[in-house]
Amino acid sequence: MAAAASSPAVLPISNPQTTTTTTTNTQQTTTGVGPTPALRSFINRISETIQGGLSNRRPWSELVDRSAFSKPESVSDATLRIRKNYSYFRTNYLSLIAVVLAFSLITNPFSLFLLAGLLAAWLFLYLFRPSDPPLVLFGRQFSERETLGALIVSTVVVIFLTSVGSVLVSALMVGVAIVCTHAAFRAPEDLFLEEQESPATGFLSFLSGAAASSAAGPAVAARV
Repeated sequence: MAAAASSPAVLPISNPQTTTTTTTNTQQTTTGVGPTPALRSFINRISETIQGGLSNRRPWSELVDRSAFSKPESVSDATLRIRKNYSYFRTNYLSLIAVVLAFSLITNPFSLFLLAGLLAAWLFLYLFRPSDPPLVLFGRQFSERETLGALIVSTVVVIFLTSVGSVLVSALMVGVAIVCTHAAFRAPEDLFLEEQESPATGFLSFLSGAAASSAAGPAVAARV
């Protein structure tokens, strides 16, 4: 009886360190899966802008109406037609230029691969990557300035020292030539011209929204 009374009581032992570590790892795994909020906002902005722009396009039947084509009387008349037709068919013309760009890149897979890789590098290594922890590649830690400098140098190399630049410039020139030719020979007398859209609208308005979102984020703002 005395030996039993003198033996110490066995108390349950908990391991708070293991629990804390497990919880932390779970939180890191949860937060590390999926795109960042900035990237989701950027993608949603692009989707909304494209859908809004396409909803304002004119009927393609008006664009290819043969009865409305005629030779311009002079260069000034052609210039006036281009301005009026661009105001009316703006979304259609931008869509045509985008199709020409896409076709040029698809027919040049090497340029498409380089351009896609460059865009992905800017998005995931700088614009939407959290500033903490720092970037580590091949066992070396890179600061924000080093990352930005490497991306700028890579952009210059890809655009000016490969076929990407020539493909983009050629596609833009072809697209603009097609648009100007159509606008110069398409008589705009039957078109109901409305007020021009504000500068904040259009296919490229997502850039202003993305810039505002980036400026609001302290991580991105600290890098600029």
